[in-house]
Amino acid sequence: MASFTHLNADNNPAMVDVGGKTVTRRTARARSVVALGPDIMQHLVPSGPTGQDIATKKGPVFQTAIIAGTMAAKRTDDLIPLCHSLGLDNCQITVTTEGTDAIIECLVSTEGKTGVEMEALVGASVAALTIYDMCKAFSHDIVIRETKLMEKTGGKRHFLRDE
Repeated sequence: MASFTHLNADNNPAMVDVGGKTVTRRTARARSVVALGPDIMQHLVPSGPTGQDIATKKGPVFQTAIIAGTMAAKRTDDLIPLCHSLGLDNCQITVTTEGTDAIIECLVSTEGKTGVEMEALVGASVAALTIYDMCKAFSHDIVIRETKLMEKTGGKRHFLRDE
């Protein structure tokens, strides 16, 4: 029978004990893709440090998504049961466009005993949801197509997804 890391001897949910693990540099990069469509992309304007953004009555969409994603990555342990609280050393979120898609990349890092994959995935996901929320006044035909881990380093094994 399989042994699950988040169940204790009584088969109840339990946080994994990382007390004996070695502190290492841990990084993770996640990506979300939001299909916005031409109705929304017509509102793309030159703006800010990213070079372009979508302007709405709520404000600059991509800049707001970056802030929301960063805040969410820092609060992952409040959202995902049994996640450890991590002090992130860095969280960088970028939003670029390809055709009618917004591509969100979230890169996080820390020195710690457990990985930061969930922080990267939560950061990218919340940034994607923020874009949806801010653009729905233009159209509800928005699809968050994918959120996936692209890379992780540190700990027992490294992971790199073929793009």
